[in-house]
Amino acid sequence: MSFPWLTTLVAVPLIGALLVATLPRDDRTARRVALAFALVAVVVLALAATRFRVGGPGFQLAERHSWIPQFGISYSLGLDGVGLTLVALTVVLTPLVIAAGQAGRGYFALVLVLEAITIGVFAATDVFLFYVLFEVMLIPMYFLIGRYGGPRRAAAAMKFLLYSLFGGLIMLAAVIALGVRAGTFDLPALVEAVQQGTLRLDPVTGRLLFAGFFLAFAIKAPLWPLHSWLPGAVAESTPGGAVLLVAVLDKAGTFGMLRYCLQLFPEASRFFTPLVVVLSVIGIVYGALVAIGQPEITRLIAYTSLSHFGFITLGVFAMTTQSQAGAAFYMVSHGLSAAALFLLAGFLIKRHGSSHIADYGGVQRVAPVLAGTFLFAGLATLALPGLSGFVAEFLVLVGTFTTHPVAAVIAAGGVVLAAVYVLWLYQRTMTGHARPWTEGVRDLGTGERWVVAPLLALILILGLYPKPVLDVIEPVVAGTAQQAGIAGGEQP
Repeated sequence: MSFPWLTTLVAVPLIGALLVATLPRDDRTARRVALAFALVAVVVLALAATRFRVGGPGFQLAERHSWIPQFGISYSLGLDGVGLTLVALTVVLTPLVIAAGQAGRGYFALVLVLEAITIGVFAATDVFLFYVLFEVMLIPMYFLIGRYGGPRRAAAAMKFLLYSLFGGLIMLAAVIALGVRAGTFDLPALVEAVQQGTLRLDPVTGRLLFAGFFLAFAIKAPLWPLHSWLPGAVAESTPGGAVLLVAVLDKAGTFGMLRYCLQLFPEASRFFTPLVVVLSVIGIVYGALVAIGQPEITRLIAYTSLSHFGFITLGVFAMTTQSQAGAAFYMVSHGLSAAALFLLAGFLIKRHGSSHIADYGGVQRVAPVLAGTFLFAGLATLALPGLSGFVAEFLVLVGTFTTHPVAAVIAAGGVVLAAVYVLWLYQRTMTGHARPWTEGVRDLGTGERWVVAPLLALILILGLYPKPVLDVIEPVVAGTAQQAGIAGGEQP
C-alpha cells in the first residue's frame, strides 16, 4: 500500500489546530506553533509532488476507503493537475497568513482547520465527500469573520453563511439525485459512465442537476448577481481572513464548475453556456465599475475580485481548451495577487486604523517599500505584461474570442477599467501631499517583508515562465474538453 500523502497533508494542519487550541493564552507561542505546522504541510506537499507524474492518467496519489458502503460513499482522495495547483496555493498562502496575523490562538487554530478542509475539497474524488467538505469549510470561515472581524462582523458573517447554506442545500438535493440515479458517488466512475453513455440523463434532469451544482458554485465564487455577501464579508474580515476567503475558499466555486459541472453534465453545460457567459461579462464590467467608486480600500479590492471571478467563469464556459487553461491558471494568479493586496492593505490600515481611501496620501514619501510593493501587487491585478495576471487574462481572452468574440471584446474593456481602479487607488493613497499623520508612518518591517516577498516573487516568476504550471494544468483541461465535447480552441 502506498503512503497516504493526501491524508497526511490533511492531518498535519488538523493536528496543529488541536495543539494550538490547547496551548496557554500566549499568542506569540500559538503563532509559532501554528506556523511550524503550516510549514510542515508545505514540506509534505513538496514530497508528495515529487510522486506526481505530469500528464499521468486519472487522479494520482489516490486513496480510497469505504465510508458508508450502504450508499456507495467512500473516503476517496486524489489529485489531478488543477487540484494540485490549488492545493499548492492553499498550502503556500496559509503560513503567510499565520505569519501576518496577530489575532490569538483561536484565530490560528481556525486558520489551520480551514487549510485542512480546503485541501480535502480540492482532493476529494467522491462527490458526497466533496459536498460534506464544501459545506464544512463554511464553519471556520464563519468564525474567522464573526469573531475576529470588524464592528459589523456579526451581520457580515451571518450573510455569508446564509448565502452559502442556501446554495449548499440545493446542491445536496442534486448530489443525492445523481448518486441514486448512478448507484455511486465515485467521481471517476461517474465521469466514465457519462463518457461511455451508461449513465444517461434526459435533458431536463441533466439541466436541473447542473443547476443544483452550479448555483452553489456560483454563490461560493461568487458570480454576479450572487455576490452581495462578498463586500461585507471582506470588509469585516481581518487581512488574513480576507486572503483565505477570496484567494482560497472562493476558488472552490470555480474549481467545482470546471471539475463537476462540465464533466458530469456536458450537455447541460453547453446549454447554459450563453447565460453563464453573459453573467460573467456583466460581473467583469460591474465589478470594475463599482470598484472605481468605492471609498474604502478593502471594499475596492473585494469588487476587483468580483471582476476577476468573472474572467475565471468566462474562461471555464467559453468552451475552448485555451480559455479553460487560462481560467485554471487565473485561479492561482488571482490567489497570489489578491493575497498580496489584502496583506499590504492590512499593513497600511494597521498603521492608521482606517480603511477609508480619503484618509491617506503621500505614503510613498515615508514608506517607499510599502508603496512600491503595493504598486507591484496592483500591477499584477491589472495584468501587466511580465506578471502572472497577464498570462491568465491573455489565455482567457484569446480562447474566448474563438467562440464568443463579442464577450471577449467587452471583457477586454475590463482590463482597461482595472488600470483605472488600481492606479486611482495608488494615486490617492501613496502619492500627493502627505497627511499630517503620515510623517510618522514606518515602512515595512523585516517580518512584513518576509510575508509579502514570496507572493511577489511567485507573481513575477509565473509571469515570466508559466510553463511548469500550464504543463500540469493542460492534461486536465484536455480531458475536460473531451468529456464536455468542446470543439475549437488550440491547446495552450
